Amino acid sequence: MSDSKKPTRAAQGLGGVVVATALPYYEKASAPAGLAVDYDRYAEHCRWLVASGCDGVGPNGSLGEYSSLTDQERRTVARTAIEAVGDAGKVVVGVHGVGSHQARHWAEVAAEDGADGVLCLPPTMYRANEQEIVDHFAAVASVGLPVMVYNNPFDTKVDLAPELLARIAQIENIVAVKEFSGDVRRVLEIKERTAGSGLEVVSGADDVVLESLLMGATGWFAGFPNVFPAESARLFQLATEGRLEEARALYEPLVAAFRWDSRTEFVQAIKLGMEQVGRFGGPCRPPRGPLLPQLRERVEADMARAISALSERGAA
Repeated sequence: MSDSKKPTRAAQGLGGVVVATALPYYEKASAPAGLAVDYDRYAEHCRWLVASGCDGVGPNGSLGEYSSLTDQERRTVARTAIEAVGDAGKVVVGVHGVGSHQARHWAEVAAEDGADGVLCLPPTMYRANEQEIVDHFAAVASVGLPVMVYNNPFDTKVDLAPELLARIAQIENIVAVKEFSGDVRRVLEIKERTAGSGLEVVSGADDVVLESLLMGATGWFAGFPNVFPAESARLFQLATEGRLEEARALYEPLVAAFRWDSRTEFVQAIKLGMEQVGRFGGPCRPPRGPLLPQLRERVEADMARAISALSERGAA
């Protein structure tokens, strides 16, 4: 896929189109679950995303299967992305951890390795209260890198509501929130509650990205740009320039595919989508298995419609 007009890159902060990268594996009997990380292929993928117009990459997120990696693999994945992208884009490393000491450790490692910023969930595997959440993010932010906090109430069972974000935004080095509640009303309310703090609101869900950008979000950090990087960069540009009719014409045929980013099988679906546009997606490590046949058919159908629409636009 390509677009005839190369989009202008977003320069400030941790905004713009940052791709939560999928991670390729190859079969190796001695590797965890018989699948070894293909670092060379991953580096090529990161370079391709940025060359296609995206502003950066986000290794070690949920899509990157960070929780299935060894500590050494997790660090090497981040280093690979940092080295591959170089000065061509930003690298925002996932530093999620059960405890704040673990998340802080990964932030320290990211700083040592040259990351531009970090993405951090609230404490995982524990439903923290508001003060514990604030303390958690303060510990990570104390490392000194710009921090994007991640609101994913579905997986963490903790909601970074606008009034809580108003507190979090006062912490030095907290610069953005990745908003994955799916409620586009949140964008304006967060901006109102955090006015004067400089906190950027970044869309974390592909299937509400246009709505979020039109409400004032300044970034998009999610999964389907792995499949459609040039088109995603173009969509971001059109939306932020206020060119609504053009943005809708590009966005609407993609939304059925984009909805898979918010479903349980999002990793498998996005990797399958990559395969359908001629990229390598490959398998996932356990506990994720292959898509059930009926789900695979649905992903393939949604992707086929998206690809057909892009072809008709002359973008194929």
